Amino acid sequence: MSSTITSITPLLACLVSLIAVLPIVLLRKSPNAREGATFVAGIIKFGLVLYMLPTVLAGTKIEYTLWQILPNIAIEFRVDGLGMLFGLVASSLWILTSLYSIGYMRGLKEHSQTRFFTFFAISLSATIGVAFSGNLFTLYLFYEMLSLATYPLVTHHQDKEARTGGRTYLTYLLTTSIGFVLPALIFVFVKTGSSMDFSPEGFLAGHISPSAALVLLLLFTFGFAKAGIMPFHSWLPGAMVAPTPVSALLHAVAVVKVGVFCVLRVFTGVFGIDYLESLDIATVVAWIAAFTVITSSLIALSQDNLKRRLAFSTIGQLSYIILGVALLSDRAVTGSMTHIAMHAVGKITLFMCAGAVFVATGKKYISQMDGLGKKMPFTFAAFTIGALSVTGLPPTGGLISKFYLVTGTVDAGQVALLVIFLISTILNAAYLLPIGYRAFFPKDKELSKTPFSWKAVEEASLPCVLPVCITSTLALVLFIKPQFLINLAGLMLGSGG
Repeated sequence: MSSTITSITPLLACLVSLIAVLPIVLLRKSPNAREGATFVAGIIKFGLVLYMLPTVLAGTKIEYTLWQILPNIAIEFRVDGLGMLFGLVASSLWILTSLYSIGYMRGLKEHSQTRFFTFFAISLSATIGVAFSGNLFTLYLFYEMLSLATYPLVTHHQDKEARTGGRTYLTYLLTTSIGFVLPALIFVFVKTGSSMDFSPEGFLAGHISPSAALVLLLLFTFGFAKAGIMPFHSWLPGAMVAPTPVSALLHAVAVVKVGVFCVLRVFTGVFGIDYLESLDIATVVAWIAAFTVITSSLIALSQDNLKRRLAFSTIGQLSYIILGVALLSDRAVTGSMTHIAMHAVGKITLFMCAGAVFVATGKKYISQMDGLGKKMPFTFAAFTIGALSVTGLPPTGGLISKFYLVTGTVDAGQVALLVIFLISTILNAAYLLPIGYRAFFPKDKELSKTPFSWKAVEEASLPCVLPVCITSTLALVLFIKPQFLINLAGLMLGSGG
């Protein structure tokens, strides 16, 4: 049986990058010092998360109440297995994304770099706040904070295209959260009168009717639109007008992962898996997610712009996570939770590779990348590993989470959804693997005859290339050592610790 301790550490982990905003702004005239402050904050944040890891793995939850607003409403932090898994992903990848951002922003001589790093830091504070939220009210506050903090990043270029993408981004996210999530949250509070603290058993059983439960489940699923489930997905491809480090942040580290994390919290901590099984309503969400998986994969096949293809890939991969938890079987839910980490590592690799190619060559279309593997061998080797991981093929961590998701459909007796998973995996391979293949083995006969030479290598700068080498290596390591992620997921199902 799990125990609980009180500690301020979760709050500190959340605040570190927010406090870092001050030195980032004050040191704006000294880029090296400014980015040094970013790294120091990132390392401290990651250190605080690691400090809590052994306690959580031992089955102990860490709690801290910041402010008791009303008798049953508080801003409260709680670190459990799922929160720790997401916190580890976000805090570790922030360090690598910061390093990559330096090479990208300087390589392209981007303007307003201080503003960029400032809102980047605020976004990570909001992300960790979501990861370590102890109740539905706190989760909602940090979710909204993240929407507002990432808007300046999406509109960074300040041109017409960026402003249009930014308006779409904010309109979708705020309309759904205020229009769907907020009414659902108020309804839950009125009906239960509870503090809305997350619990493995949930807190809705006995308070609402089955029909109300279905409406609530759909309101939360669609309302947390950062999850990108159709039809509330259009903001995601539109946000690709942002610089590539922002795309990496959106698709791997923060925004979209916050969306699916919130949906996972609703399923596991608000309703509870057992209560959902008794209601038999989660299948509705499962089929909505399945539709999104297949449709987004088919759209991805038609995209020549690399970032847009990756954006539609992300939409499908997020729905894998929602589909898994909606199956309600232990294996599928474990697959959902571990896929947060596996997809994050694979997808951030792909986006950073796309940015490295753009920095080095100015090319952003897949049709322009034939033969580039000989000029950028490290970048495209990393891209190939990232593609294997997102597709769910060995020897990468993506295979582990896909295995749990697929076998989870068997446990749930959902053969049709098993077929969806298998078809989508084939589609994943079809839109991702040929990119690396064409880079190393171009169709053009002249390009294919060009011998490889180290003198001809023209990679992007080291800050752009080193992070993709690290994340692609991590994708391989997670294939060999996935157990601690599975253990963290198991803690949420009563089988870990």
